[in-house]
Amino acid sequence: MDNNSEALHPYFQRQPLPARIGVFAVGLEAYWPQFEGLREELLGYHREFVDMLRAYGVEVVDGGLSDSPRKAAEVGDALAGEDVDLLICNVVTYSSSANALPVIQRVGRPVVLAGLQPAAALDYANATTYAQLCNDNTTSLPEICCAVRRANIEIADVIFGRLRDDSHVAEKLSQWVGISRCLHSLRKARLGLMGHTYEGMLDMNHDPTMFDGKFGMHVEHIEMDDLQHRANAVAESAVDERLELIREIFHFPAPGSDPIAGPVDPDELRWAARVSLGMDKLMEDYAFDGMSYYYKGRDGNANERLGCSLIIGSSLLTGRGVPIAGEYDTKTCVAMLIMDRLGAGGSFAELHPADFNGDFVLVGHDGPHHINIADGQPVLRGLSVLHGKRGSGPSVEFAIKNGPITILGITQTFDGRFKFVVAEGESLPGIIPATGNTNTRGKFPPDVRAFLERWSIAGPTHHFALGVGHRAEEIQKLAAVLDIEYENVTQ
Repeated sequence: MDNNSEALHPYFQRQPLPARIGVFAVGLEAYWPQFEGLREELLGYHREFVDMLRAYGVEVVDGGLSDSPRKAAEVGDALAGEDVDLLICNVVTYSSSANALPVIQRVGRPVVLAGLQPAAALDYANATTYAQLCNDNTTSLPEICCAVRRANIEIADVIFGRLRDDSHVAEKLSQWVGISRCLHSLRKARLGLMGHTYEGMLDMNHDPTMFDGKFGMHVEHIEMDDLQHRANAVAESAVDERLELIREIFHFPAPGSDPIAGPVDPDELRWAARVSLGMDKLMEDYAFDGMSYYYKGRDGNANERLGCSLIIGSSLLTGRGVPIAGEYDTKTCVAMLIMDRLGAGGSFAELHPADFNGDFVLVGHDGPHHINIADGQPVLRGLSVLHGKRGSGPSVEFAIKNGPITILGITQTFDGRFKFVVAEGESLPGIIPATGNTNTRGKFPPDVRAFLERWSIAGPTHHFALGVGHRAEEIQKLAAVLDIEYENVTQ
């Protein structure tokens, strides 16, 4: 899945995700009086690069050309006021590092250096100094990296290749566009916390201030009453429309082998549709980009019934890029947000039984799921028991698309620091249990035993975000610019 792909249903179609990338070119002022037309030609190459970036559907703020330390200060001050998510230094010819460092220092965002050569090679028999300067895109890359690192700033990446028709450059730029979307979302996000941690899940416990402090987002506490109030206010005509949407999106199969997974009760489905609309209104009123929730309930009380009815609405919202995590797992909500912004989906998941005959493990959960990455039409079943929880209600079931997959767990170390734990594998075709849970046949190297041992000992939470595609390289780069520990257990 990517953000421009055709969704399962028009309800899930979205505009390109926001990101703002600052870019500036560097050159050497001393060249301009020596080589007539050189400055203009290099600026033309820079405009090509800016257009290339804009084609990815992100906002690009062009700071222009920095060719002297004084100009660097001006460009840096201008870009610093633009609140960019990522900075790209476009090395269009040789430039002294003093023309780049002040910009990077002032902007204070992760920086990528790009040196994109217009020609595949010089015409050696007819080469001129002018032609060399037009293609000197690598000469000062080491110098700039050295100066920036001596200023105690890490370079996020260096991209070197052809200006045109270079798949390596395109792949790297695509990665950094995805990462810039993650950075934008993390810095700007507002996450809701509704309820409390599932009792006894020590890995779920967290300090909300850590999310504000590390990512720049805001985490806000709300009550089940906030949702109940909005669900009660939904008009019956709107419920009818939401029921029609649910019946278009989901398949309602005959019961399978599990006695607790039967047909969906029409009254419970109507209530879940009402709650879904209440959740939409809740997200809108609080301007939330995601939420984690859990409520235990007691003997069929109002909050128990409300808490049992969130899975449909949560899955719909998650498929639209507003991740909802069950069991009050805010760490996995952030992991789902990251995976979605990388274009991978990001479904709420945990490990289920292993299949030693097929060398895979079932990966899924009974909670919110990213419907946009479902393999075929998702299923709705009515669960008479929500295992491990009180009450009953409709639940979503599907496997995710076959092919490459990535799982991202966000955990915390003993000193409270965040850590990314990642694995890459494959989603295999095959039957899944008809239990009203998502389940995917996940095959991870080197084999199911070793993978599960390595994953567990890395200390992740037992929940994680499950997405399509192999995304470890992008996640590793994101972790580096956020200064977060990273471990890939399948490398």
